[in-house]
Amino acid sequence: MVETGTKSPRERYRTQVRAEIKERAWEQIATAGASALSLNAIAKQMGMSGPALYRYFAARDELITELIRDAYRSLADTFRAASESGPDHVALAHALRGWALDDPHRYFLIYGTPVPGYHAPDDITAIASEIMTTLLDACTALASGSPATPFETHLEGHRQWADGHPAPPAALRRALTFWTRMHGVLSLELAGHFTGMGFDPALLFAAELDDLPAH
Repeated sequence: MVETGTKSPRERYRTQVRAEIKERAWEQIATAGASALSLNAIAKQMGMSGPALYRYFAARDELITELIRDAYRSLADTFRAASESGPDHVALAHALRGWALDDPHRYFLIYGTPVPGYHAPDDITAIASEIMTTLLDACTALASGSPATPFETHLEGHRQWADGHPAPPAALRRALTFWTRMHGVLSLELAGHFTGMGFDPALLFAAELDDLPAH
């Protein structure tokens, strides 16, 4: 009998093979994109038959789900670490940029063009909501008594994306503004659209962060 918390040799081998499959998948994504991911090609690279590899991942979408789950989990953990000293949207912004620059392909897998025909399971949506909750907590900490803008009033009745978070309308707007501005700059930077333009993308990112609604 295997002791609790201790894997058998077979389980350890399975974990190692699954990890190698995911590494090969990331290599494919870096070369041709997630939509071109091929389990048969990975099997060939690893010296396995297709049916043998399918014992570890039954289908392409199962492998994509694992990669997306890992990516979201990594960002959620990064956000949590950035919030350890208290809710701070500035710390979250810099944590997001550092995480994105560390692995652009991981970033684009979850924030780039959706993979055609792929639908993420509910547990991945829950991790994405965890990330947004951390951001909403930080934006709520900047609450003020300013009158609501028309868009904030609109958001009060369209807050499904906030997944039940009690953030006031102003915090909802700050969170959306943060998300669109930060991801807008990051997506352009990581895709190489600033190359040759002669300015520092880090300074643009910081300027956009400074221009976020203060309250």
